[in-house]
Amino acid sequence: MLSNTGFEAAPLLERSDSVEESNERRLGWKKVLFLDVGEARNQILFSLPMILTNVFFYMITLVSVMFAGHLGELELAGATLANSWAMVTGFAFMIGLSGALETLCGQGFGAQMYRMLGIYLQASCIISIIFCISVSVIWFYTEPILLLLQQDAQISMTAALYMKYLIPGLFAYGIMQNILRFLQTQSVVIPPVVFSLVPLCIHIGIAYALVHYTALGYKGAPLAASISLWISALMLAIYVIRAKKFEHTWGGFSLESFHYILHDLKLALPSAAMPRVLGLRDSGVPSRSDAKLGNKCLIDRDMCKHRSCGLHVNLWSQCSCEVC
Repeated sequence: MLSNTGFEAAPLLERSDSVEESNERRLGWKKVLFLDVGEARNQILFSLPMILTNVFFYMITLVSVMFAGHLGELELAGATLANSWAMVTGFAFMIGLSGALETLCGQGFGAQMYRMLGIYLQASCIISIIFCISVSVIWFYTEPILLLLQQDAQISMTAALYMKYLIPGLFAYGIMQNILRFLQTQSVVIPPVVFSLVPLCIHIGIAYALVHYTALGYKGAPLAASISLWISALMLAIYVIRAKKFEHTWGGFSLESFHYILHDLKLALPSAAMPRVLGLRDSGVPSRSDAKLGNKCLIDRDMCKHRSCGLHVNLWSQCSCEVC
């Protein structure tokens, strides 16, 4: 038998918690789980309408490309190239410029400075219009730019014609994106779905009529997109002006918005630069550091200068794939 050393034996296991503490812990975990599920549900309900809105707006330009493609292979190639060029140089830029409103309107709404939301919206629209004018100049001279990038001459001419009739839609798209940010910061996400779906349905009829039943033909496809984008922008603007829920955040047009242009621009330019850089990277633009090995460009053989998707291949060097 072991002798008694005078020390009390330490218990191998700590004393278990009481029944109340155990039940309280389980209820606490259930509360946390319930909050997480509720938060996830709110995120889904908030993001799903935004996804649908963006998809419907993207479909407007895509439907125009589809109608143009029915006219022939040259028209399809030109419309596809023009749509890609418009997305990278114009539409993505407008989305980025409107990103400043997510910060400014979010802060104003959280601080209960509701009147400032309308001021920020007007300032951002002014900035978008100014940059739309600059981008329109680039779009107007699309043909020489594409030829400089060694695109096919006929496709470049067809794409340039498409771009010229899409210029009015760029202004509508810039204004529309600002209004969407204005609404999203106030958790208004369902009406934009309606104001994007209705113009899309109207656009199908407009595009079909202009392409097949007027003398415009190919030019009717981008013109229909411009008309439909303006319809959507006007619907959103009328909704903001007339709806009673915005009586505190929209106080009407004011010259005070000009005082906040520089303040808005400091956030808008970095926000606009991000989608442009990411868009160029995703579209296969090689950088100077990784594009060259000697005098050859490291690109995939599916991206060559004979394809419209290889628009940026010749930025740094000649295509060296087996096809070329």
